[in-house]
Amino acid sequence: MSSINPRPIKRLLIANRGEIATRIIASARELDIETFAVYTDNDIGHIYNAAHAIRLRNPASYLDINELMSIVLQHDIDAVHPGYGFLSESAELASGMAENNVMVVGPGAANLQRTGDKLEARTLAVECNVPVLPALTEPTSRVDAVRLFGEKVGPPIMVKAVDGGGGRGIRLIRSMADLPSLVSRAIEESPSRKVFAEKAAIDNFRHVEVQIVGDGKGNIAHLWERECSIQRRYQKIVEIAPSTAADRSMVSPVVEAAVTMAKKIKYLSLGTFEFLLNLVTEEFYFLEINPRLQVEHTITESLCGIDIVKAQLRLSQGGSLAGCGFLRNGQDTLKPPAGHSIQLRITAEDPEKNYSLSIGKIQSFRFPTGNGIRVDTALVNGISTVIGADFDSVIAKLIVTAASWEDVVSKAKRALEDTAIEGIKTNISLLRAIVSHRNFAHRTCDTQWLESKHEELLAQSQQPSQQPDPFHGLANAQTIPPANATASNPSTSLRKNDAWTISLRPETTPNAETHPLHLQLTRIIRNDFPSNFAANILFVPKPGSAPSAYRLDLTSTTTASSAASSQHRQGIKTDASHIILPISGKLVEILVDVGDVVAKDDAVAVVKQMKMELEIRSHRAGVVTWVTEAEDGEDVAEGMLAVVVEDEKRQTKL
Repeated sequence: MSSINPRPIKRLLIANRGEIATRIIASARELDIETFAVYTDNDIGHIYNAAHAIRLRNPASYLDINELMSIVLQHDIDAVHPGYGFLSESAELASGMAENNVMVVGPGAANLQRTGDKLEARTLAVECNVPVLPALTEPTSRVDAVRLFGEKVGPPIMVKAVDGGGGRGIRLIRSMADLPSLVSRAIEESPSRKVFAEKAAIDNFRHVEVQIVGDGKGNIAHLWERECSIQRRYQKIVEIAPSTAADRSMVSPVVEAAVTMAKKIKYLSLGTFEFLLNLVTEEFYFLEINPRLQVEHTITESLCGIDIVKAQLRLSQGGSLAGCGFLRNGQDTLKPPAGHSIQLRITAEDPEKNYSLSIGKIQSFRFPTGNGIRVDTALVNGISTVIGADFDSVIAKLIVTAASWEDVVSKAKRALEDTAIEGIKTNISLLRAIVSHRNFAHRTCDTQWLESKHEELLAQSQQPSQQPDPFHGLANAQTIPPANATASNPSTSLRKNDAWTISLRPETTPNAETHPLHLQLTRIIRNDFPSNFAANILFVPKPGSAPSAYRLDLTSTTTASSAASSQHRQGIKTDASHIILPISGKLVEILVDVGDVVAKDDAVAVVKQMKMELEIRSHRAGVVTWVTEAEDGEDVAEGMLAVVVEDEKRQTKL
């Protein structure tokens, strides 16, 4: 059994995390569905307001169908919502749950098999006479196969992992000389180790996607389109609805093509059909299908006035397209709903360092309010949030909506000025530069725009904000610490001369005699409590004894924040022997030992950042004389010294 018939949902497992988990929980609660959230240690913001919260073994559990199945059966759950990412496009999950009479909210296994695979989806487009780019017709794990294709069609070509996602396994090849290394990297990032290649359409093309919904019986509706051309590393960071095309006659055929393809397979539930559209030549090409709820569904909701998640849940319980509200705005592809909406993805990344992940603890955050502004996030005041290397870098999604394009751009500028996240690097300043750029205002950004303007935008993002201090310098004088202020705020934290009497009693003998210990802070050296704390203290081990001077060092072992304040040896950039981590992430493996001889460009370590494993290579030949003591699986920070490689001749002399 690959799917089950629509039926009422009583207990729903949200098999996801972060802002999308909170989004699904909110809609499910409005439908009086009992919600079950799952979480891992140090990542709990999204369980807020769920009826139940279940701890997973580790971050990889989000991809473990057997573990999720066990949770479903143990708690008598009758439906699963996978959100996006993780297992959201897994036909195996859908069919496995169906065999246990559990519904997976989404297209079902049959649709997933036809649409989740990029080559299968391309075949569907060909069957429907939808334009496609020249491409390999079979997946391959051989660099030579891609090379032969490249020689046939000529560069540029795009190589994609058959089962990639989120920018993983995608490489643009502009020169045949770069093909072997780029194809190899794409293959490495593909879960199946298979890729396909197609002629790249890059000049003047916009990334336009159509929001589709079907009832599984051949009835299809569209909610118009979104434009997602502003991307970094093939991942969207700014999305717009509807398309910025002034002439709707250029966009209408794209929407109609998506509807035709969806009808062909009697598509069920939500799906996004993606295309490349050239507003100069008016040509368009099919790209791929995302058979799930999309990250940027928010701007379609704002444009159409529909809670898409709630409507999806109703549809999965037997509702009709009209009854779920999907037809309320009509279906005229030339007349989208009035208004404009923009989504801005706020990520824990450093744009100045090739968007490397910024690991650390979020100390504070502030989001905007006001008419036409929405923020989707799993950040919760009072709950510690640590950004690690296990998950996607998205912290929040800022959505602004207004009646005119000029108004929505102005609102985006104001909303970003009112947004702040302290403790880690983010892309907020870059987003401010993007929405303030003349090309954005004039709606002329294509898929290559961000790359072509990157240096200009970075320079603009480094300019001081024109926004004055909103408290006019009075905040420090007037701020009153809240009654529940925690020690994570240094202003209400530990201070010099603070003192404690400490008593320790075994739980098994609570009445046992104890000798109180006395501790007093005499000098605070470092105060990042509770992540890290260092101080000089006076310690009295028992009554009547003289105080002794000690150095106290506290390091949290319960959060990944240790990566942000790493005690590991830091590299010195001017020391040619130092091989330094250029990014933050999770250490996968140190590939060398002391005494090994390495050549220039040999890999010495592997670091995983979000979905990709990156090799750290030696910039010189020589002998390894030292390796980091950091352990495999540990979160590590940019700048950490990984390996020391001394010149072999120098070692011989020594």
